[in-house]
Amino acid sequence: MRERAQTIADRLTELHQQIDDWCEQYREQPACAELLAVSKTFPVEDLRAAIAAGQRRFGESYLDEALEKIAELREEGLEWHFIGPIQSNKTRKIAEHFDWVQSVDRLKIAQRLSEQRPEHLPPLNICLQVNTSQEASKSGMTVSELQAMVREVSQLPRLRLRGLMAIPARTADFAEQRAAFAELRQLQSDLIRQGYPLDTLSMGMSGDIEAAIAEGSTLVRVGTGIFGERGKN
Repeated sequence: MRERAQTIADRLTELHQQIDDWCEQYREQPACAELLAVSKTFPVEDLRAAIAAGQRRFGESYLDEALEKIAELREEGLEWHFIGPIQSNKTRKIAEHFDWVQSVDRLKIAQRLSEQRPEHLPPLNICLQVNTSQEASKSGMTVSELQAMVREVSQLPRLRLRGLMAIPARTADFAEQRAAFAELRQLQSDLIRQGYPLDTLSMGMSGDIEAAIAEGSTLVRVGTGIFGERGKN
């Protein structure tokens, strides 16, 4: 276990250095993007290793598993992001236990999250997931649905609309990666010009972080690059 914890710590150190290098290369400032550790399916011991190495933000997709981790690590004061598809019967627990929800793609879900967010907690941070590549297998609203969704969600009382999230079609071509992320950046820029105070672009994973940072990502989501391949730990 000690060896695995050191491996996770080393990977985090290397990843942060890569992010800083790409930020300086493409955007002339270090640490321009925050790191979200995608910890779904990994055991709580792995999260403790990442916490010991300084990681504070974690992303989960499976609610029951996430709630167990949140309860066990409650004293750590972590920031929890829900990043998976959302069923209506899961919204209450998500609203009660998470700090961010990055995968909102239906008004009904946003309304339920707003209604069920406890009054003693700050507003729930929200990203709208956009299916920019129009893949039937992926969640997310269409680009044509985004404007109306932003208008409606921004008015919900217990939510704070922070920005957009996307998972573009997988490709190893750097130019294609950048083009997909550039589309999401342009969508957000258009909304900001309309007066919406959006500050978050959640885009980029283990295989395309460089392209995402080059196109303005403020939050990259990395799982295997920190914890290794799922099922091969």
